[in-house]
Amino acid sequence: MGRLQDKVAIVTGGARGMGAATARVFVAEGAKVAIADVLDEPGERLARELGTRALFQHHDVSDEASWSRLIEVVEARLGPIDVLVNNAGVLLFKTIAETSRAEFERVLGVNLIGCFLGTRLVGARLVTRRRGAIVNVSSVDGMKAANGLGAYCASKWAVRGFTKVAAMEFGHRGVRVNSVHPGGIDTAMGNPYAEPKAEVNKRYAMVPLQRVGEPEEVARVSLFLASDEASYLNGAEIAVDGGMLCGQYYLGFPGAPGV
Repeated sequence: MGRLQDKVAIVTGGARGMGAATARVFVAEGAKVAIADVLDEPGERLARELGTRALFQHHDVSDEASWSRLIEVVEARLGPIDVLVNNAGVLLFKTIAETSRAEFERVLGVNLIGCFLGTRLVGARLVTRRRGAIVNVSSVDGMKAANGLGAYCASKWAVRGFTKVAAMEFGHRGVRVNSVHPGGIDTAMGNPYAEPKAEVNKRYAMVPLQRVGEPEEVARVSLFLASDEASYLNGAEIAVDGGMLCGQYYLGFPGAPGV
């Protein structure tokens, strides 16, 4: 039996990157998965790859009507929902001074409002059944600051706090809500120019594991949180960051690489 055998999961932003990796891992562990994304072609291709245990649904996480359609399709075709992974996200590299209100609101619309809508609407289904798990994908930048990422950090810090409130409100109703905080991950968002891994890893020389992360490494943590193995985890935040949040090396000091 798989770790998610016959459970029904929605993965937003599921067409590529961490979302696609999560969909693959969930199906491999016995789940039926709805891949929800605005990227139709890669989403449909992934659904074909995964076979009858997966479907693709065009979905805009910032649109409440789109959530209602998604839930209706999933329940009709796959069955009652057990797991939601709020993974969809966008990134904006701009200083606060350069960021327009429209840009700021767009980032919050996807990263935060999308998470809120999914948690509220899918969460209502889970609460009715008094079982299930929600995994909200935040970021290490929801636990620290990063220059040039004002809108992104604001959204991911908010997801972190929102997750804890949801954990309090849903926990006594049988639904666990936890957050995952990826560091640098080798995806289209984290590596937009598809640089060779060796070149990307050079930028992570100050991180304890000294390399960029792989989407599957985040997906496996989401799998754990979605599974019954995490039955006593609620309101937790797990950093999947190669040690980035521990701090950065002072090169030449004791304990640093090469010393």
